[in-house]
Amino acid sequence: MAETEHTHQPPLPAEEDILSPPSPEPLLASVEVESVVEAVEEHHSVVTVVEKEGPLTELPQEPTTTLAEAQQVSVTLPEKEPTESDKSKPVEEKKIPQSLISFKEESNKVSDLSDSEVKALEDFKFLVQEAVKDQTFNTGTTDLPQEVSIWGVPLLKDGRSDVILLKFLRARDFKVKESFAMLKNTILWRKEFNIEELVDENLGDDLEKVVFMDGHDKEGHPVCYNVYGEFQNKELYNKTFGDEEKRNKFLRWRIQFLERSIRKLDFSPGGINTIFQVSDLKNSPGPGKRELRIATRQALQLLQDNYPEFVAKQVFINVPWWYLAFYTMISPFMTQRTKSKFVFAGPSKTAETLYKYITPEQVPVQYGGLSVDYCECNPEFTSNDPVTEIIVKPATKQTVEIIVNEKCIIVWELRVLGWEVTYSAEYVPNTESGYTVNIQKPRKMTTADEPVVSSSFKIVELGKILLTIDNPTSKKKKLLYRFKDKPYSD
Repeated sequence: MAETEHTHQPPLPAEEDILSPPSPEPLLASVEVESVVEAVEEHHSVVTVVEKEGPLTELPQEPTTTLAEAQQVSVTLPEKEPTESDKSKPVEEKKIPQSLISFKEESNKVSDLSDSEVKALEDFKFLVQEAVKDQTFNTGTTDLPQEVSIWGVPLLKDGRSDVILLKFLRARDFKVKESFAMLKNTILWRKEFNIEELVDENLGDDLEKVVFMDGHDKEGHPVCYNVYGEFQNKELYNKTFGDEEKRNKFLRWRIQFLERSIRKLDFSPGGINTIFQVSDLKNSPGPGKRELRIATRQALQLLQDNYPEFVAKQVFINVPWWYLAFYTMISPFMTQRTKSKFVFAGPSKTAETLYKYITPEQVPVQYGGLSVDYCECNPEFTSNDPVTEIIVKPATKQTVEIIVNEKCIIVWELRVLGWEVTYSAEYVPNTESGYTVNIQKPRKMTTADEPVVSSSFKIVELGKILLTIDNPTSKKKKLLYRFKDKPYSD
């Protein structure tokens, strides 16, 4: 029986999660007993977590861990500072898993640019400065120079301006004249489209479930979800795309949503100034819908021409076969830079793919995570409460022991992706005179059941809560859980 003991703690930093392949061995193979105790007390004085894996037979009573056994407990501790002898040893280069090699954002700090890129930026800034003096960007009749701003950032005022200009340069491969032409056209289009007034306009909330922001990825990018299956609703489809006037309103709404989202980004050098896009193609109307095709083409053209380099990653989930065929046809017309941002996942791989980039507590429940929609909020947990992930092997039983050291209320929630397992929960007191409480009798969970199970238990006598998952299938399952303790008075 494998056993791992650790304190409940946040996941590793995002960069480690994405770029570092999992180590074949624990970080520390063995530790002194004092180190184990210190780690538990420092991070969580109320409870200790023990995860146990075993066969689907009844588990024998666990003996008390001896000092000798404690030597083999695997824990994760912060990496120590390297000594002089360590520094002299060759450092093994960590390789990025092939499945994750894709577009990586460039730095927006001038000090990180190449000499040719710095020169292109300086030449671009000179053209912009001259254009402001000559009122090239003005559409009014005034003779006075006007300050030029874009996405709420005044051009040529501070380092944020460099970040914006670099977006246009990268969109045109650092060709200065082409970048300037693009910027000029964007500024004139924004005035013609009345962007500043559009941002504050009330266009209704009919499409709030079609496009919405929810959480952040592991690198801190805000995540935008596009749910095309909502247009299976004929009434909503006709109301949105029924005629040219309605399609124009949809276009204005989509631009407004994007503008509001962009203005929350950090345009300072080194800040997060791109968005992680997720497009859900489940039940998407498909290419046969002429009205949707026209509206999509118009929106894509405007976004491509006037919003350069705002996509950190574009993940398509629940992808049907016809979309892959469609992508294969248009792929030759895309730049390698654009294609490197695309990731595709079929229905069975949706959650697994999203977890590569987004932690489970940040992924919405409907996509395999534990982040709930604002209108059905669980007050006990937020996206700031970290989730622990465990792989439950085929034909095995996984038990999570929450050992309680103080009187309190323990609240938890868990889910197993795809379920088809048996879930049970019980409380076992420390004293022999106490009795076991069945919090949840063994219950077969199927895909038709609720995606997330939530529960709580008041601890008046010290002991442990056992959360058990029996996986009788021939496939491995992913268990997600989190818990917290709440004080209570007698």
